[in-house]
Parts: sequence; structure tokens; C-alpha cells
Amino acid sequence: MRNEIIVKRYAQAFMEFADKTIGPEKALDDLQELNGAVVHDNPEFLKILENPRITYAEKNDFIGRVLGKNISREVVNFIKLLIAKERIARFGDIVDFLIINYIHKEKKALLLKTTSALDLELIKKIEAGLEKNFNRKFKFYIHLDGNLLGGITAQIGNMVIDGSIRGRLRELKNRLEELKV
Repeated sequence: MRNEIIVKRYAQAFMEFADKTIGPEKALDDLQELNGAVVHDNPEFLKILENPRITYAEKNDFIGRVLGKNISREVVNFIKLLIAKERIARFGDIVDFLIINYIHKEKKALLLKTTSALDLELIKKIEAGLEKNFNRKFKFYIHLDGNLLGGITAQIGNMVIDGSIRGRLRELKNRLEELKV
């Protein structure tokens, strides 16, 4: 669990930085190239960077010589940061996270269930809030569902955000059952 949090934080921070500098496409291309051609094809590469006997300065020099001309300066500096923070072993996981979460920038489907029709302004507020929280764009599908009793639910892939009265009643029931002696 801790490693997943570390991977997510480094990946998201790097993409925020890349958005402002080289752009997400170039950053992802360079990371994929580095991960495939250098790390997977040459497993000794990461072993050198993980080796505690090699100094940080020697590792930086090595990175500069090996990657300097083919990979963007921003990605090289990110690798140096991972080395400095002793997180280079998580590099493959970080690249995997980025591929899963950023490679397909098209909108992801979101099913919004409600008991009655919502006005456009409210839908736009919900959309803005979800896009801000998830850092991605969504294509909204709205479904009227009388079983909710009130409120809304949002389903993104296999994740459900339940803000319905039915969900709150279910949660209350579960809490009360836990209190029974």
C-alpha cells in the first residue's frame, strides 16, 4: 500500500511538471522509451542505479552520458530525483501508473444516476468537481433510476461514488447492525 502511494505521488507530480514544460505526450514518449529500451532490455541499468556502493555523483554522470542526448532533460532530471530520493526501484511502477492513467487522454465514460432530471448548471458543477478530483475529462451519461430514492451516484469504470439516499440508508443500517450487542 505504501509503495502504491509513493508511485502515485511521484507520477502525478512529474506529470504536473511535464504539463508545464515539455508536455505530457513528450514526457510519456520519453518515459516509455526509457522503460522499454533501457530498463527492460538492460536490467543491469537499474542495478547500477540502485547500487549503494556507487555514489550519487557517479550515478548522475552515468545518467547524463547514457540518456543525455536521447531523452528530454526533464525526464533525465526526474530520474536523478528518483535516484536522490532512493526511489529508482519504483521507476517501472511509476511508468506503468502513468501509462494507465495518462496515456489515453480521451474522455473516460462516467454514468451519473439520478432519480429525476438535473438542470444543466448542476450537471456542470458535478462535472467540474469530478474532473478536478480525478484530474481527467469525462464523457457523461445520465440515467434516471427511481430505485435510488433521491440523490445521485456516479460510476467510473468499476468505482461507484454513492451520494444517494438509498446508499446513505444502507450505510446507516450497516452502522446500526455493528452497534447491536
